[in-house]
Amino acid sequence: MITADSLQRYSLFGGLMNEQIEAAVLPKLVYKDFQFNDVIIQEGQPNDSIYFLLEGSVDVSKNGKTIAVLGEGQTVGEMELLDVMPAAATVRARQPVRTAVISNQAIYSIYCENTTVFAMLIMNLARDLSRRLRQMDEAYTALEDACFTRH
Repeated sequence: MITADSLQRYSLFGGLMNEQIEAAVLPKLVYKDFQFNDVIIQEGQPNDSIYFLLEGSVDVSKNGKTIAVLGEGQTVGEMELLDVMPAAATVRARQPVRTAVISNQAIYSIYCENTTVFAMLIMNLARDLSRRLRQMDEAYTALEDACFTRH
């Protein structure tokens, strides 16, 4: 079982007090374990949950190409929670993986029960996605610069 203290290391819970996490979030978490090579999220398929990586690591791939390796303390599945589109990438266990999962339905129930906690979760989610977009922009720009300086 995960504690409010251990959830504090995930950026999604930044700004929340332990009491808020204990009351609003912990009761909504479900735990799922995956074995080596199990698909956690399949590109192009529906996904309605955020997975918090508690143990192990995963490969994130798009069109069959690995684009990231993520491990303990990181999350996957956030994009689909906001835009309800099919999964943008496949997430596969590199080794046995233990996750805590919160579904879109659970997030909605937090909205109904505690709008302050809901607002902080969504703000943190937006910040995380913005940070990732910024990193992708920087990587793309660096790649583009490298291509133009070679010619």
